[in-house]
Amino acid sequence: MNESERTETALLVVDPYNDFLSEGGKLWPRAKATAEAVGLLDHMREALAAARASGIRVFFVPHHRMVAGDYSTWRFLSVSQQHARESEVFAKGSWGGQFHPDFTPHHDELIAREHWGSSGFANTDLALLLNQHGIARIALIGMRANTCIDTTARFGQELGYHVTLVRDAIAAFSAEEMRATFETNAPNYAHAILTTAEFTAAIAPPASVVS
Repeated sequence: MNESERTETALLVVDPYNDFLSEGGKLWPRAKATAEAVGLLDHMREALAAARASGIRVFFVPHHRMVAGDYSTWRFLSVSQQHARESEVFAKGSWGGQFHPDFTPHHDELIAREHWGSSGFANTDLALLLNQHGIARIALIGMRANTCIDTTARFGQELGYHVTLVRDAIAAFSAEEMRATFETNAPNYAHAILTTAEFTAAIAPPASVVS
């Protein structure tokens, strides 16, 4: 990746909530086996550290945090929204609705408005923030492969962004969900599907030449 490409690249950290990523989180028991199989947390840490070190902009793409009464008047809820209403996943003001401590935004990193469904773009300001910062290439890490990651990446491609998925810094609730994302769906829209090692190597600035 040359300097021009690095300047127009952003890392999107999707839904890094305690409920997804931490022991004691409401969704962690469902994600744990798959997350540990791919080394999710370590790879997310590596990808985020590499982006920060290389000067790539970081954007956080959070899911809506539940508040009492949410969805009570909605006509059409998705299965995920019904589950969120019943179990109060990512409840606002709760520990589960806080970002995992290893994925806390720095002061110069941007947080998009919370998405109600699976897309980080739909009904949020994510595209506005990316465009205002000259971003043309997005790389995604976080949760969950076949919902928010897949949908945000697809939407991004439709909007004209170059899309990279960092496959071992992304997890889901089962191996089947991972296969559906990375073997069936993503090859049709993603411009690159990389491991964390490949991603960090790609974004690393060239080594200084010592004369």
